[in-house]
Amino acid sequence: MGERQRPPFVYLHLGVLKEMKYFTTVNGQTYEVEINREGEVKVNGEVRQVDFKTLGVNRIYSLLIDNQSFEAVVEDRDGKFQVLMAGDLYEVDVTDEREMRLARASGTLAGVGGEATIRSPMPGTIVAIPVTIGQEVTKGMPVVILESMKMQNELKAPRDGVVHHINVKPGDNVDQNQVLVTMH
Repeated sequence: MGERQRPPFVYLHLGVLKEMKYFTTVNGQTYEVEINREGEVKVNGEVRQVDFKTLGVNRIYSLLIDNQSFEAVVEDRDGKFQVLMAGDLYEVDVTDEREMRLARASGTLAGVGGEATIRSPMPGTIVAIPVTIGQEVTKGMPVVILESMKMQNELKAPRDGVVHHINVKPGDNVDQNQVLVTMH
């Protein structure tokens, strides 16, 4: 999943998965995930031991994956998920095996393009905006630095594009789900 090994956190779809095969796309990279029994998933054929608990009503989860502990904030946005974990924001799409077969057969797999918005995954304060309007950005490039719960979080571009609008400035307090940057 990029230049460093990142934890396989969103394969679980946070406890609502049935025994089935899923295709989970995390920041543009797709993983085949099989749910066969409680406490175990296969990610691209590799068995992982998993457990998780909800920590509150704000979609905060405690995950135990192969005996490593993680916390994640998860937001459902129009059928996709944004997951904030260890200061990194991931854009996640989960499709089950049946939906994937139908999409492939009908040629309706989503393409890259259109408008992309970067929203605040939680309330906080804008620390920096390392991009400008009209700037070309690449997928994974930091576009906003948000401080929340005494941690600085880099919110990254979900894909390549051009910054179209910047709706905040350093020092602004923002609400959860507030649109911070729009790109095309």
